[in-house]
Amino acid sequence: MTSRDDCAALDAKDTLAALREEFQLTEGEIYLDGNSLGPLSKTVRTRINEVLDDQWGRGLVRSWGTGWMAQPTRLGDRLAPLIGARPGEVLVADTLTFLLAKLVGGALQLRPNRHVVLTDVANFHSDIYIMEAMCRAAGRPITLKTIDRDSLESELNDDVALVELTQVDYRTGESLDLKGITTLVHDAGALMLWDLAHSTGAVPLNVEDAQVDFAAGCSYKYLNGGPGAPGFVYVRKSWQGVLQNPLPGWLGHARPFDFELAYEAAEGMQAFVTSSPSIIALAALDGALDVFERTTMEDIRAKSLALTDLFIALVHERLPGVFQLVTPLEHERRASQVALRHDEGYGVIQALIERGVIGDFRDPDICRFGFTPLYLRFVDVYDAVEQIVEVMRTEHYLDERFRVRSAVT
Repeated sequence: MTSRDDCAALDAKDTLAALREEFQLTEGEIYLDGNSLGPLSKTVRTRINEVLDDQWGRGLVRSWGTGWMAQPTRLGDRLAPLIGARPGEVLVADTLTFLLAKLVGGALQLRPNRHVVLTDVANFHSDIYIMEAMCRAAGRPITLKTIDRDSLESELNDDVALVELTQVDYRTGESLDLKGITTLVHDAGALMLWDLAHSTGAVPLNVEDAQVDFAAGCSYKYLNGGPGAPGFVYVRKSWQGVLQNPLPGWLGHARPFDFELAYEAAEGMQAFVTSSPSIIALAALDGALDVFERTTMEDIRAKSLALTDLFIALVHERLPGVFQLVTPLEHERRASQVALRHDEGYGVIQALIERGVIGDFRDPDICRFGFTPLYLRFVDVYDAVEQIVEVMRTEHYLDERFRVRSAVT
C-alpha cells in the first residue's frame, strides 16, 4: 500500500516542484478545482500592476498606441504552442461561448447545401445553447442534432455541415481522439469544431497534425488566467480569409481608424476581433502564460498521469466499492481530472471543502477533482484521499446543512 513517505519521495524527484512557488495557495488547503478556476500566480499580479500603474495609470489613452491593440494577436501567438498551432492562427478575445458563436455562424456559411450540425448530447450546456441560437440565425433551416458521441460515425452523412465536440468531457474527464474524430468528420465532407476548454494546459494538443478546422477554449481553468478570463479562438491558416466573422466589429476592420461605414475584414486572425479588448484581463493571462514557458506540455502530462494514477489507486485501496469511477483508466482516454460517482456526491464535496480539500460537484452525482501539475504535490493527493476516507467514515456528508444545494456547485 502506498504511504505518505512514498509520496514525499515522488515530490523530491519532481522536476516541476519549483513551479508551486509561483502560485498563491492557502496554507492548509488542497486545491483540486483548477479545472474550474486556476489560482493566482505571482506573474499575474505583477503584470496586472504594470498595466494599472504604468500603462493605464500614467499612459492613459496613449497606451492604446503602445501595444494594447496588438494584445489579442500577440497573446494568441503565445498561447498557440499549447494547442499545437502555428503563429498567426490563434486570437485571444471575448469569451468561449461568444467565440463559438462566431465559428458556428461562419462555418455554416461554408457548407450552404448542408443542413445538420452534430454535437454530443453530454456536451457542456452553454455550447448547445449558443449552437441552437446560431442555427436559428443561419438564414436557412438548420437542425442541431445532439447524439451519443460514440455513434458519431453512423450519424455522419452528406447533409452534415459541422460537428462540434468538447475534447475533454467536463463531467468525466474523458479525453476524445482529436485526430481520429477530425479525420472521420472530414471524410464525410463536414467541418470540425473543437471546444478545448478542459484540454488546454492540461493535455498536449496538436491541432496542426490533426488537421482541425476551428477550435475555441477558455483561459481561466488550467491556464490560470483568472475569473472570467478571455477565451481564445483557432482558425486554421487555410480557412483565414475564407471563414467570415458573422459578428464583425470595428477592430476587425481592415482600417478601423478610417471609420468607414462599409465593413472590410482585416487580414488573418484580426478579422475575428469584434470589440475593444479587455486590457486588464489580457494582462492577467499574459502573466499566467509565463509559467508554461518554464516547462513543457509533455512534462506536465507525465506528472498529470502520475497524480491521477495515484489518486485512483488510493481511492481503490482505501475506499473499495464506495465510489464508482467514471473517469477512464486508460491514459490515452484520461485528461487531468478524476470523477467519482456517489449518490450523496454534493454532500461529499461540501464536507471535503469544510476540511480544506477543494473539489466540485456536477449534477446529478459526480464528485469532480482536478489535478494541475504546476502546483499540486503527490503528498497533497495522499492527504486529500485521507480526508475523503474520514468524510465517508464519519458520514459527515449526511449533515443536514448539505440537504439544500448552493446556487454555485
